[in-house]
Amino acid sequence: AMPLVVVCGLPCSGKSRRAGDLAHHLADECGKEVKVFGDDIGMTERNQTYGCSHQEKTLRAGLKSAVERHLTRERVVILDSLNYIKGFRYELYCVSKHANTTHCLVLCEASPEQVREWNSSRQRGARYDQDVLEALVRRFEAPDPQSRWDQPLIRAQPDDPTPLDDVFAALFSARPPPPNLSTQSQPLSESGFLHDLDRQTQAIVRCIAEGQRQRVADQLVVPGSTERFQMKRTFSAVELRALRRQFISYTKMHPVDDLESIPTLFVQYLNHSL
Repeated sequence: AMPLVVVCGLPCSGKSRRAGDLAHHLADECGKEVKVFGDDIGMTERNQTYGCSHQEKTLRAGLKSAVERHLTRERVVILDSLNYIKGFRYELYCVSKHANTTHCLVLCEASPEQVREWNSSRQRGARYDQDVLEALVRRFEAPDPQSRWDQPLIRAQPDDPTPLDDVFAALFSARPPPPNLSTQSQPLSESGFLHDLDRQTQAIVRCIAEGQRQRVADQLVVPGSTERFQMKRTFSAVELRALRRQFISYTKMHPVDDLESIPTLFVQYLNHSL
């Protein structure tokens, strides 16, 4: 299958310009078929969408669905959006892995001060409202070059030309990640994976319930997870069980190679879903 390019960055950091440069280079100079998807796929108005968590989740679901439908042997897919949530980038990584294709992340680097200035210079209809912009800057989860779903990470500084050759090499000179466990495991190892998935997620739900009983405020340390659970409010057992089932269903379709990463991925999933 052809590769996936995920463009990532703060609002107004030049993502669409980089995506356009890449699409032009890959199509016109390299002879590839290219499909670019951006926020216009399901967004009515940027401030309305990014100011409402439900609308934003709907937008992300639409973007992921478009990637899944169009990631074929005939074309390169470029996703031009904020892509600022680690959990969402992990889902995109799983999509490309499931399709047995290469993938890279292009980070448009810019400081909060720069994007505030660039936002204010935009025409009124293209601007982010100040409160929406500041909220997105605060929520931005910078890519981690140590995380496999953020690799290879290609950085683009504001004044640098778009790193066309680096992206081409990452997509066409590299091997795709190995297939998912579901396509290579024997029944015994697969059942072991599901057992660990069930056991670890159940333990985390119990840990959260115990934290709520002890009235832990703010952040809860979860054993085995590098990320803390955000205690934003009281969560019902029904809510937590439903999200646990959803996470298990998703992970069955996109198994992970490293069982030790399950607690962290589940906590990230809960933090972004609740």
